[in-house]
Parts: sequence; structure tokens; C-alpha cells
Amino acid sequence: MQTFDILKTAANAANGKKAKDMSAIKVSDLTVLCEYFLICTATSSTHVRALADEVEEKLEEKGLRPHHIEGRATGWIVLDYGSVIVHIFGRNEREFYGLDKMWDDAEHVDLEEILDETMGD
Repeated sequence: MQTFDILKTAANAANGKKAKDMSAIKVSDLTVLCEYFLICTATSSTHVRALADEVEEKLEEKGLRPHHIEGRATGWIVLDYGSVIVHIFGRNEREFYGLDKMWDDAEHVDLEEILDETMGD
């Protein structure tokens, strides 16, 4: 599966479960960690887990499993797919850790171009 397809599938999965304040950033010019971060906010701890489960399920349907998962019992779950790392935050955790500010120099991906029109709102 191509990297951008992983990002698109993860973004659509999160959007379909009503993720808030979603952003995708291309970090490959700034780090060797991965090519993209997908960052989104959940409205509750239950929502954090539901978003993570949905992203996992949709990517697993395409034959892809995360290399590593962190934070299952916290307000910040990280799903590592190698070239794409998905960060799912509770509201307070997103504000506290400030990933968006930390990676502000990265190129932002226009999510409107990759989200399915039938998903989300």
C-alpha cells in the first residue's frame, strides 16, 4: 500500500467517526521518523479508543497492521504504520503536548482533497 493511500484511509476512517480538528502534515523533510503525521482530537476517552479502533480496522481491511501502538489506556493513542503515524488525542492532551506547534514548519496536507465527500459531517 502506498504511503499516501495509508494517510487517506486513516483520515477517512477518523473522519467517519467524527474526529475533530484533524490535520495531516508531511514531516519527511524534517525527520526520518515517517513521511506523514495524521493528528486528530476526540471528544472523550471512549471516542479516542473508537477512533483508534476504526483506523486500525479500515487499514487492516486493506492488509495493513500497525507496527506499534502506544497509549491504549491514555488520552493519546499513537498508531505507527511506518510511513504514517496517527496521533489521536483527547482535547486536553492535544493542547498540552502541542504537536501542531512543534511541527509547524512541516507542509500541511489539504484534507479536503483526500476526504471522501460521503464521510464525516
